[in-house]
Amino acid sequence: MSSRIPSLNWLRVFEAAARTESFARAATQLNMSAAAVSQQVKALESRLGTPLFHRHAHAVTLTEAGRAYLPSVQQSLLMLETATTGLFGETREQRLFVQSVLLYAHGVLANGLPDFRAAHPQIGLSLTTGNLVSDFANQFTDLQIVFGNPTLFGAESDPLMHERLYPVAKPDVAAQIRQPQDLFQFPLIEVSTHRASWPHLFETLRMPTGQARYFFADNSIMATELSASGGGIALARAPASDRIMHLSGLVPCLPDIHVAGQEAYHLVYPSRTALRPPARAFRDWLLDHSAAVQTR
Repeated sequence: MSSRIPSLNWLRVFEAAARTESFARAATQLNMSAAAVSQQVKALESRLGTPLFHRHAHAVTLTEAGRAYLPSVQQSLLMLETATTGLFGETREQRLFVQSVLLYAHGVLANGLPDFRAAHPQIGLSLTTGNLVSDFANQFTDLQIVFGNPTLFGAESDPLMHERLYPVAKPDVAAQIRQPQDLFQFPLIEVSTHRASWPHLFETLRMPTGQARYFFADNSIMATELSASGGGIALARAPASDRIMHLSGLVPCLPDIHVAGQEAYHLVYPSRTALRPPARAFRDWLLDHSAAVQTR
């Protein structure tokens, strides 16, 4: 009976195309032509008897079968790389898979990663983002940066950063807010995935909430853009939100008012002792980088 285990080349091509969501970008990474990538993906799909990608004009996205298959493929390739390195020495590139909550990736990681990559050019970093607990489930990653209770995501963790909340808006709107009660004159943009939000701020300030009018968004970056477009007042979540606030031109409505959040960012992983060398290097760098951002 012939084996159903696909060619290793097919799996490498599938992983690169899934990670980049593009046959062309995968081809560049693998030093192949886009046509060759497409051909090998088709060969893999033929062997498995099911499509792995939805083809679009300039991109590809995984089918349900493709999403289910990808973590196992990534883990298998990484195990093979690790075994090869252990037996025969360092490979040219060490792969590292990191998943981060979106706001942290945008506001904290983005400006620091060039320094990490310069210090560790041998580490090939793959960064993905999510927002909900479900986004972080059934994913193959070395490390995850999450917000909230870390035990929901991994066995071991390091605290990275807390947050401070304060209202922000376009300058012309912020100028109209002279006291906390003035906030109720505008829609308040609420991020539905956060436990500490407008009600937490009002409770801390001992303000009644009956006059509040809410507009719901599912992440802080979207809330910020809505506020910048004149959609209402958003909550800054400093320091992770500092970058998007600056880029969007938002300013504090009440400069003297801010409250501590109820949750924090954490780095989670299955076991500290089992971390691979590139993951240990990233953890050490991230703890220092996060501490520096927190104290600015």
